[in-house]
Amino acid sequence: MTQNINAIIFDLGNVLIGWDPRQLYKRLLPDLKTVDRFLEQIRFPEWNAKQDAGRPFREGVAELSKEFPQYAELIQAYDTYWEESITGTHDGTIELVKELQQAGWKLFMLSNFSVEKFEIIKQQYGFLDFFDDIVISGKYNVVKPDPAIFEIAIERFGRPANKCLFIDDSAPNITTAQRLGFNTIHYQSPTQLREQLKKLSIKGIK
Repeated sequence: MTQNINAIIFDLGNVLIGWDPRQLYKRLLPDLKTVDRFLEQIRFPEWNAKQDAGRPFREGVAELSKEFPQYAELIQAYDTYWEESITGTHDGTIELVKELQQAGWKLFMLSNFSVEKFEIIKQQYGFLDFFDDIVISGKYNVVKPDPAIFEIAIERFGRPANKCLFIDDSAPNITTAQRLGFNTIHYQSPTQLREQLKKLSIKGIK
């Protein structure tokens, strides 16, 4: 398989950096049970995905606050204190990225992310410089697992799917990638990823 692979594509959230909105809201609400109930009530994943698909946070906050006026301050808080939802770096994965870059691999990133919020973090994380190109969903108004964003990445990166290894923590994203012909690793942890890369005999990984 590795004879065919000439590029490696990483997801960002919960692969290279941790992300969990509960981290932010547990400071503002009494306990995690209350946090989970709140996020479920406002249908947070569905709402947040629209920002990842390019909707400005200002519009998203206004729309959801109109639907749930009793939670307007809490909804605004996610925009205002968004950085508190970043739970830290996955240092083991970042080390793998460094090893791959040093071994000469072409490295790319395909991530569901708000353009506004990516602008905040891109200067904060030096490991982003290891990537030859980055496709952020918010720039293209489409999110994984929609096949369209994978097709955008194929065109941008100049690599056919069967020449790429795609690494993501989301099972639906992996399923779409496999359907399109990508080689894949369903990310679970840095240790698991290292073992999977070894099994594929990816050069530079010990």
